Amino acid sequence: MNPISRRDLLRASGGPSTASEELAFSSATDLAQLIQRKQVSSFELTQHYIERIEQFDKALNAVVVRDFERALEAAKSSDESLARGHRLGPLHGVPMTIKEAFDVSGLPTTWGVPEQRANLALNDATVVERLKAAGAHFMGKTNVPLRLADWQSYNDIYGTTNNPWDTRRSPGGSSGGSAAALAAGLTGLEFASDIGGSIRNPSHFCGVYGHKPTYGIVPTLGHNPHGVVSAPDLNVVGPMARCAEDLELALDVVAGPDRFRSPGWRLVLPPPKAHTLRGLRVAIWPKEDSVPTSTEISDRVQEVGEVLARAGAIVSDLARPEISPGQSHNTYLSLLGSSGLANLPDDYYSAISQMAAELDANDESPLAVLARARVLDHRSWCDHDEARTNYRLRWRAFFNDWDVVICPISATTAYEHDHRPRPERVLAVDAARTSHYEHYFWVGLATVAYLPSTAFPSGLSSEGLPIGLQIIGPEYGDRTTIEVARLIAQEFGGFQAPAGFGA
Repeated sequence: MNPISRRDLLRASGGPSTASEELAFSSATDLAQLIQRKQVSSFELTQHYIERIEQFDKALNAVVVRDFERALEAAKSSDESLARGHRLGPLHGVPMTIKEAFDVSGLPTTWGVPEQRANLALNDATVVERLKAAGAHFMGKTNVPLRLADWQSYNDIYGTTNNPWDTRRSPGGSSGGSAAALAAGLTGLEFASDIGGSIRNPSHFCGVYGHKPTYGIVPTLGHNPHGVVSAPDLNVVGPMARCAEDLELALDVVAGPDRFRSPGWRLVLPPPKAHTLRGLRVAIWPKEDSVPTSTEISDRVQEVGEVLARAGAIVSDLARPEISPGQSHNTYLSLLGSSGLANLPDDYYSAISQMAAELDANDESPLAVLARARVLDHRSWCDHDEARTNYRLRWRAFFNDWDVVICPISATTAYEHDHRPRPERVLAVDAARTSHYEHYFWVGLATVAYLPSTAFPSGLSSEGLPIGLQIIGPEYGDRTTIEVARLIAQEFGGFQAPAGFGA
């Protein structure tokens, strides 16, 4: 990216211009460099984003908790520190927003639950502490679904968040507000969480980048339902951005042991396996026979593979880990349903159970698996954990021969808002009508095996909606998946801003 100068910014301050638009959609990396070189002040940049939120967020409802006064005070402090020659870190002066589920001292953390409306955080989440220590400050928090349990983002406290590409459609979930704010140029950086695709799905729906880290490498403390301190199984927290470089920067800032582990261990992520596409070993997984996936999305995976092959990568559409995709998905759903972070109310599980009770006892549909998972005993959970460990070993063997896997994130592009009870929702995939829960297959591949996955935009669909794909790598191969996303952007193009937001 080519950052604009302070002179251009000030020239643009009287009204909309190409220069001010470029600033809004710049990477956090470039914004930090502009501030460091004093081409723009943190205060000017923060005020610029606040003005954009006030102008454009009426159509989106993405930044639902606003902390503008403290953000401007923090920006002034950043400028004063820089004037004294003191730079806090690589994000010095960069304004950002964060998913509502993270604790930010003095702001509400509700997870969209009306009964928690008055719950104000007393402390910062660990990742918030680390982002602030690196110099970032927070303008507010972005919307989520009730209990983070949807691929839409609406709740009775904050209302519904819309997709900036088409406001009739969902921005995804549960980090839908995060993705919408990034895509619309309302923030410099975002941070979110993922257990059921909650980083990757909104990234796909809104055309931005997101990284689901290897399980356990980024602390989750301060991203918990009210009164809970333990880290749920499968859940991770990670960055969202408009380019791969920002994912790398943010991950470097936050990755490391939590306060329970810090006395005994340190995290050292291996470097990327490659810095060029030539010779990169890429397995593409465009479709799975048992999983409905739109032809357009499967074709896009194939197209990316062809582009990489022309750039010198070694590409196979046949290479697969020695796992049963169906059994892997059932293990994932079982662990997800019993994890506690599914956070669905008892009456919802009762509805699922009632529906599942009417099915055959041997039914392995996603709905039935989730219903049974709700009542797993410890022995059954251990059996699923044993299966999960076997998948981890088989994926490790696979990544001895292949560097990354590229596959879909979801079976469709962003769909229209649908606020019916989840068991009643039906989604069309080409000519097929499918259950809402069948769409967790692609995100579950990485999640169940603790693997890192980087979501990246691959261009638009025939309807003009973003198609995001994911790059899955070996455990602790986070730098590899992010680097491959960066390399793909050089060949395929990266983030595109949606029309109507000053782009």
